[in-house]
Amino acid sequence: MFILHKIFEFLLDTIQTILLAASVFLVIYIFIARPFQVSGQSMYSTFKDGEYVLTNLITLRFETPVKGDVIVFKAPNDPDKDYIKRIIATEGDNVFIKDGFVYLNNQKLDESKYLQSNVRTYGESFLTEGKVITVDKDEFFVLGDNRPASSDSREFKPIKLSSIIGKSMFVYWPPNAMRWVKNPYYN
Repeated sequence: MFILHKIFEFLLDTIQTILLAASVFLVIYIFIARPFQVSGQSMYSTFKDGEYVLTNLITLRFETPVKGDVIVFKAPNDPDKDYIKRIIATEGDNVFIKDGFVYLNNQKLDESKYLQSNVRTYGESFLTEGKVITVDKDEFFVLGDNRPASSDSREFKPIKLSSIIGKSMFVYWPPNAMRWVKNPYYN
């Protein structure tokens, strides 16, 4: 009888521990932070294919993303996929592409902190060379850092605030690539 009681206590403690751990995990996953695996080359050299990024969900509840933030969002053309891109322009900004460079509010955008010097930006189906667009309220114009390999706002228009999952915060895998994700304009 004593042994059965001890086994029961052990099982009860184990179940309680598992339930507590699962509850903590769910709260963190739903409200605070979520992992995201980079798939593809669209953000190279900032992120490499296969890296895992911790995405901060909670900041969206208190502040709107800003230019330079790297965000994870629902792909406009396939809501089952998530994309990772950099915010280039926000509400009220005018954006156009000319001679391989991005212009923001009629000024050539300095992207030297996150783009390799030989990277050029060319128009796509939505934002063609020389076409000026104005970013609407609660929208964001996003681009991948590897422009030739990126499907982004040049193709699918600015994204809605409601499609943003979170702000990229920390690369945690592989271990030799661990680093904070910084906004080049505010760090």
